[in-house]
Amino acid sequence: MKNVLKLMRVKHWLKNGLVFIPMFFNLTFLNIDFLKRGIVAFFVFSFVSSIVYIMNDICDVEEDKKHPIKKNRPLASGAISISKAIGIMCFFIVISLLLIRYLYQLSHYAWIIEIPLFYIILNILYSYYFKNVPILDVSVIVFGFVLRVIYGAAATSIVVSKYLYLMIIFGGFYLGFGKRRNEMMKVGAESRKVLNNYTVEFLDKNMYVSYALSMVAYTLWSVDETVTIRSANDYRFWTIPLVMLILQLYSFDIENNSYGDPIDVLLSDKKLLILVVVYILTMLLLLYIV
Repeated sequence: MKNVLKLMRVKHWLKNGLVFIPMFFNLTFLNIDFLKRGIVAFFVFSFVSSIVYIMNDICDVEEDKKHPIKKNRPLASGAISISKAIGIMCFFIVISLLLIRYLYQLSHYAWIIEIPLFYIILNILYSYYFKNVPILDVSVIVFGFVLRVIYGAAATSIVVSKYLYLMIIFGGFYLGFGKRRNEMMKVGAESRKVLNNYTVEFLDKNMYVSYALSMVAYTLWSVDETVTIRSANDYRFWTIPLVMLILQLYSFDIENNSYGDPIDVLLSDKKLLILVVVYILTMLLLLYIV
């Protein structure tokens, strides 16, 4: 069972928490109907992302064997056979379809069906082509983050601020370039062919340009009059230094002893995890109580 959970990459389900962003910042997070839709959307994307992870592991099994960390994955280590992994993937496809059908009955929005299908197709293309194309490889990862937010919005029929989308996009590039940078620094091009096309200098520059732009987007969202009217206060402005501190601490981590995976970095640094929890609690206070 432990190897199955590793194959599913359950800890990476944390990324699917992005589906809650629309309702959280739209002040409907405590609405039972919206929350139910958000939870179902979370599990839809979680099982769909597990399908993608298994598919990618099958495609990358030989490359993963050369990676100091990825060689311990169930397929690369031989703990789970490829045929068994395909069977598990088929089971998750059935579960995903049932959840999608249920969520569609709740919202009656076509994107509930289309977005997971598009996400899987996009990642098939990534596995066989996009992952070897510089810039495009990171762009696909970023688009995956954006699709999660769009899916949360579709499930709850909420319009998301354009500034918030920009924050997700620029933040995604920051995380993506940071991950590639550390893969190159720690392992080199042996574990990923696309790294032959990058330089550390290029990744450094674009990582921190993306960092700056994500802070600009978050600042614009924080002072956006539309959001201020909805929340009846402009106190979000005071969370800007906290977000900046979180990103700076993340940068500090990945420039030290880390392979740059966002979830691994978050879970391995207690200070960073505490700051993220403080941010979430602060926003809960500012949006729902003050």
